[in-house]
Amino acid sequence: MSPTPAQGQGEELSTEVVVVRHGETAWNVSRIVQGQMDPELNEAGRQQAVVVARRLSREAKPAAVYSSDLKRAAETAEIIAKACGVPNALRERHMGYLQGLKWDDAVAKSPDSFRGFDIFKLTEGSDPDSRNQELPGGGESMNQLKERCISFLNKIAQEHIGERVVVVSHGASILELCRHPDPPNSSIRRHIPNTSLNVFRISGVTGQWTLERCGDVGHLKGNEFLENSFGGDGASA
Repeated sequence: MSPTPAQGQGEELSTEVVVVRHGETAWNVSRIVQGQMDPELNEAGRQQAVVVARRLSREAKPAAVYSSDLKRAAETAEIIAKACGVPNALRERHMGYLQGLKWDDAVAKSPDSFRGFDIFKLTEGSDPDSRNQELPGGGESMNQLKERCISFLNKIAQEHIGERVVVVSHGASILELCRHPDPPNSSIRRHIPNTSLNVFRISGVTGQWTLERCGDVGHLKGNEFLENSFGGDGASA
């Protein structure tokens, strides 16, 4: 495949990475902790994926589409790749014993796992070491999730300098990616709805990340059926 240049003067030494959250699942609607459990998209989620795929197909053609291996992300990526005419591991955080529980029940069962966070946001006065706390049952810490996802995106960026790529991932993973360009110890609250576009530019020279867009769901506006019934604020992790 011939390279697809990134848009804009002077951007040939950077990579534009469009990170898309997967479409909606029945577990999102029911507020169940998904983690690395593997529910499929529901009908609204499939329609969301079609709409975001149409949007991306009208923009600069990506050189490649990458995806988490979980069904909800892989199906979203397949729809995008087909619409964009390109070939098709950013897996969600492992939530240990909390996977499959209602979100409120998970917080009640293991409050220490969520201490210091307002749905994955580091709050003022909280213990930074809580980001190193692994969830019971083999779950990951927030810092383990962040390191895994950043490493993968850096690898993609180096392989596609001067190009645009699309990556389909998950709410908690995307929130951690968005934290990477933030100032140290910041507590910026972000909203990552299903099929939102989150656009990063990664320099091929310095490796510096710039977050250009976050939580963009302009493609869903005006369609009440497709706008999320679930907030996409990380609680669907």
